[in-house]
Amino acid sequence: MKKYFITGLLIWVPLGITLWVLYSLIGMMDQSLNLLPAQIHPKQLFGHDIPGLGAILTVLVVFLSGLLTANILGRRLVDFWDRLFQQIPIFKSIYTSVKQVSDTLFSSSGQAFRKALLVQYPRQGAWTIAFLTGTPGGDVARHLQGDYVSVYVPTTPNPTSGFFLMMPRQDVVELDMSVDEALKYIISMGVVAPGGNHSNSNAG
Repeated sequence: MKKYFITGLLIWVPLGITLWVLYSLIGMMDQSLNLLPAQIHPKQLFGHDIPGLGAILTVLVVFLSGLLTANILGRRLVDFWDRLFQQIPIFKSIYTSVKQVSDTLFSSSGQAFRKALLVQYPRQGAWTIAFLTGTPGGDVARHLQGDYVSVYVPTTPNPTSGFFLMMPRQDVVELDMSVDEALKYIISMGVVAPGGNHSNSNAG
């Protein structure tokens, strides 16, 4: 009975959490419609709210923004936008930091989260999954003797927090595993092994 109950949870918990996250995101995006003038608000035009319209509008705005910046004029507008924000105290620090991280993570030429690694952390003999983020640079590199790599060690089950480490390349093991598979393995706390199989199939 315990085995069947756990199996049922493994089916419904991911589905329930996924639906809850999607519902929350759509609701949050729908709130962006409140920024529209009252004359063109969906409730004013159609007599009632349209669920999901905010999500569609948000995706459309993001897509058009990317399309606009693909040409020279758009690129100049973005550069002007960046320079403007970098003149504002306090806001400058936050905006610059977030932009550097997003440029690193989402750039097609970046190295962030491109390889899954096996490293010993937090002590020798204890192994965990990490991600290659690049190589140390700047003044830091001058103080490191030898070949080092920068790695990100995520926490479980929330991989958005973790630890940044610089380790000798010889101390990391590159895994024959995609980043998506590694993230699933981390989030599931080792339950979902690479390949989609459950590593605790004998539980119960």
